[in-house]
Amino acid sequence: MSAALDEAAGTLLAVWEAARERTTSRLSSAQLRAIMVVEQYDGINLRRLATLTDMLLSSASRLCDRLVAAGMLEREPGRYDRREISLHLTPAALRLLAELRADRRRRLERILAGMSPEGRLALLGGMREFDQVGRRGEATAAEGWPVLQPSGEWIGDPARPSGEPPVARTA
Repeated sequence: MSAALDEAAGTLLAVWEAARERTTSRLSSAQLRAIMVVEQYDGINLRRLATLTDMLLSSASRLCDRLVAAGMLEREPGRYDRREISLHLTPAALRLLAELRADRRRRLERILAGMSPEGRLALLGGMREFDQVGRRGEATAAEGWPVLQPSGEWIGDPARPSGEPPVARTA
């Protein structure tokens, strides 16, 4: 079952990647991921962004520098602590994300149109359940693969206590 799902997921990932290449060709995958995290957590600080994107703080800072220079990200002093910097998307970044999602949906609609109504409903139900189980952390593999929750909490990573920033991956 997992091999068949892995193969089918390749098609879904190809749709995602084609849309990303078409609409965000000037951004790296790491930059796009950072923009999506900032969209989800408007006003996020740099440390939290680094944690959620699994980057070193210095790498996340450089990545933000590039996004500010590209006109995708704005920095402003924090509302409660002026020493802390809050990150916000620019209108250009919001437009880019809207274009990306519209392109992805068009591509998905073309594929879904070729499926039976029953197949579409089964796919949707299965994907929703898959998402729920993964977010609860029940899909954490015995090998210790962590599941990152929307809150930024890592479930199932014995090497990293909740909230502790990563130490190895860079942009």
